[in-house]
Amino acid sequence: MKKYLFLFSCIALVLACKTQLIPETVSINEDKLLYNLKVISHDSMQGRFFGTEGNYKTQQFVADQFKALGIAPAFASGSIQQFPYTFKGKFRQRIYPITNPAEDYSNVPDTTVTGGNVVTMIKGKSDKAIVITAHLDHLGIKNGEIFNGADDDASGTAALLAIADHFKTKSPKHTLIFAAVDAEEIGSLGADNLLNNFPTAIENIALNINMDMIGRNDAFQLYAAGLYHYPHLRQPLDNIKSTKIELLYGHDDPNDEAKADWTFSSDHRIFHKKQIPFIYFGVEDHKDYHRPTDTYEQINKTFYISAVELIIEAIENYDSFLMDEV
Repeated sequence: MKKYLFLFSCIALVLACKTQLIPETVSINEDKLLYNLKVISHDSMQGRFFGTEGNYKTQQFVADQFKALGIAPAFASGSIQQFPYTFKGKFRQRIYPITNPAEDYSNVPDTTVTGGNVVTMIKGKSDKAIVITAHLDHLGIKNGEIFNGADDDASGTAALLAIADHFKTKSPKHTLIFAAVDAEEIGSLGADNLLNNFPTAIENIALNINMDMIGRNDAFQLYAAGLYHYPHLRQPLDNIKSTKIELLYGHDDPNDEAKADWTFSSDHRIFHKKQIPFIYFGVEDHKDYHRPTDTYEQINKTFYISAVELIIEAIENYDSFLMDEV
C-alpha cells in the first residue's frame, strides 16, 4: 500500500510541476487596444505629421493613456521628451507649401519645429533594459487628403499601450522602456534623439523590440527581422507557443534578393547602428501602404490582436532568456 501511495505522490508531484511550467496565456484588453488604434488613426489627428497640431495631440493622448495605466514617465520632466529639428531643403514645403513649380526653396527661411517622443518605464529587477518602440508620426495631409496611417504606425503605438498594460502588474527581470517615437517618416529623428538623451546608460540596453505595421496581413503572417545580424536571439522566438498567426523570419539579409532587407527600414536602425541588438516585428507592404486608404477600417482586427499577444509572449521570453545569458 505504501508503494502505491508513494507512486501516486510522485505522479501528483510531476503533474504539479508540469502545470507550473505551462506558460501563462497572454490576454489583453482587446476593446481598449482597438479603441486606442482608432483614436490615434482618426481624422482629428490630421495624419500626425511631425511638428503639426495633430502630432502634438497624438503625443498628449498617448502620454495620457500611459498615465491612466499608472506607467511612470522615464524622465523627471515627464513622459514627453521634446526635441527641436530645423526644416531645410525639400522638407520646407511641409511648412511653407510651394504651389508654383517654377518657384524654389531659396527664399524660404529655415524653420525649427519641436518634436516629441513619449517615453515611460516599468522598473525591473535589474538595470538591464529592453526598449520597446513604435513611431507615433505619419505623413500628415497631402493634397487635401489625410494619411491616417492606421497600420503605419498607429498599430505599433496602440500596441505599446497594450504591452505596458500587460506588464504593469508583472515583475520583469529587465527594466522595460516604452517609447512612442516621433519623426520616423523623415529619418528616425525621434529614435536618434532618444538614444542621444537616454534616461539611463545606453550600455544597459540589452535589446530593442520595434513594431512598425503589425495590423494587417491577409495570410496571417508576421515577420520578425533581425536574426541575420543577431542569430543568438532566435531561441525565444522559436519557443513562442501562440499558433494563431504564423511567425516568419527574414527580411534582414542583404544577400537575399527574394526579400527586401528591412534592417534600415524603421527606427530599429538607430539601435543597430549603435550595435544594440534588435528584433523588428512587421508585415510586408500592402496596397494601402503610404496611401490615404491606410485607415482603421482596413485593419484586420483578429490578426492585429493576435500579433500583439504574440509580441508580448516574445518579450516575456526575451526577459528571461537575456538575463540567463548574463
